Amino acid sequence: MGRVSSLDWVVLLGSVSAIVLFGAYRSRHVRDAETYLRGDGSLRWPTIGLSIMATQASAITFISTPAQGYADGMRFVQFYFGLPLAMIVISAVFVPVYYRLGVRTAYEYLEHRFDARVRFLGGLLFLIGRGLGTGITLYAPAIILSQLLGWPLQATIWAIGGVVIVYTVIGGNQAVSLTQKHQMIVMLTGLAVAAIVVVAKLPDGVAPGDAVRLAGALGRMDIVSFDLDFASRYNFWSGLTGGFFLALSYFGTDQSQVQRYLSGASVGESRLGLLFNGLFKVPMQFLILFTGVMVFVFYLFARPPLHFDAPTLERAAAARPAEVAALEARFDRALDEQRTAAFAYVASPDDAAGQRLRDAAKTVDGVRADAKLLIRDALPGTETRDTDHVFLSFVIAHMPIGLVGLLIAVILCAAMSAVSSGLISLGATTTVDFYLRARTALGRPRASAQHDLRASKLATVAWGLAVLGFASVASLFENLIQAVNILGSIFYGTILGLFVVALFLRRVTATPVLVGAIVAEATVVALFFLSDLGFLWFNVIGCAIVVAVSLLVQLVLPSRPPREV
Repeated sequence: MGRVSSLDWVVLLGSVSAIVLFGAYRSRHVRDAETYLRGDGSLRWPTIGLSIMATQASAITFISTPAQGYADGMRFVQFYFGLPLAMIVISAVFVPVYYRLGVRTAYEYLEHRFDARVRFLGGLLFLIGRGLGTGITLYAPAIILSQLLGWPLQATIWAIGGVVIVYTVIGGNQAVSLTQKHQMIVMLTGLAVAAIVVVAKLPDGVAPGDAVRLAGALGRMDIVSFDLDFASRYNFWSGLTGGFFLALSYFGTDQSQVQRYLSGASVGESRLGLLFNGLFKVPMQFLILFTGVMVFVFYLFARPPLHFDAPTLERAAAARPAEVAALEARFDRALDEQRTAAFAYVASPDDAAGQRLRDAAKTVDGVRADAKLLIRDALPGTETRDTDHVFLSFVIAHMPIGLVGLLIAVILCAAMSAVSSGLISLGATTTVDFYLRARTALGRPRASAQHDLRASKLATVAWGLAVLGFASVASLFENLIQAVNILGSIFYGTILGLFVVALFLRRVTATPVLVGAIVAEATVVALFFLSDLGFLWFNVIGCAIVVAVSLLVQLVLPSRPPREV
């Protein structure tokens, strides 16, 4: 269990249990599917805003984002540049339409505007993308408990998933929103504490300004790039355009987010919650990335692990003890040179000192690369990527007693909030847009409220099991935060295109938009497998193709009036 003390476990279990029990208690009167799926429509904007942030800020945010800052610096913050603008558009356009029609899911609106075929397609794309994404968000915290408890990773995934499924099914959407508010407070508190502790642990004589200069000398403070490079995942243009389209689709059409603000007491409360998220999301991501950059600077002076995935390194050492010991000795020598070069750069930050620092860091990276080759040779088939273990390794090894439990609570709260909102949205879409809609199409009599509630809970459980299955293979992805955003970008552009046509192109009817969506999704999938295009552009391309093809097909079809909403 590493350095996790009894006090850490008290903090961890106490904070997580209190939040879950509070949410279950407050939602104990749920008796029908409407309240289960939408809540009672009483939430105020602070709860909505924090719930929206918590839904997006999964455990991956607190595991992979610091690791992204550690490995690649601050460039990833550009990914969020389009988000505030997207919040304004959603507040002005999407929210009033959803409230006016009284929809339970975003995809109900597509049938109001077009027909059932478009509704089914939009719902299906959401189910695939959100189901896969929720599997990755479940896998991330399983890494934590697997290391802490010494449990097999797969068993840990199923244990965590089982707990989240039970708590989500019991409380429904109301419990998810209420618990997310308190989970987000714990997350923000833990994040601020982690940033302060990392900076405080820098050695004497290294001020925060020195740390920033060290990070800059090693390429970790390149925040904004204005180079128009379509193969680059992170630059100003891809973040502002692709990030805008991704955020517009995620917050405006993804049921896991739409259901957060459909529970608001009014249109005004929902709008304020969205704008709150747009105001604070970018600074929050900046702070998380900066924390990872400071961990990187900290390890210029303190000894980091040769390989951050400690259990894997231990297995390799058991198989090849002499070779691992030799690598550890090389690593120590390289770290001594890097530490000396870092102190020299702090004393005299000129070009020559910067070059010596970069050369020393390159030597350290070379030893790490050799360690991965050795692990791959000693343990064939073993995953050697260790980036997502960086922040957890730092927390366990260097955080004070009590704060370790708080930081792990942050990650588990984030996991529960993201997974539970994903499950309830998957269950809601399956029930409302497929099961209940199919009953209507088949002429079945309207079932009782209790029947619909049971169907909603069964759909949530079924998706929970599917998500558990996907989480079991999530280790195939290189970086979890990138994997979630790539998966989203494959589907979100097409889904957004459906809503853009529905809201802004009033003369386009159902068949043209259906053709446009199919062409767009096929094109995006082909680009994903056959091109090196940065994934943020998939959102722009998918949306644009839906719009363009819809207009073209509409021109060649016989003219018919659009459906009135």
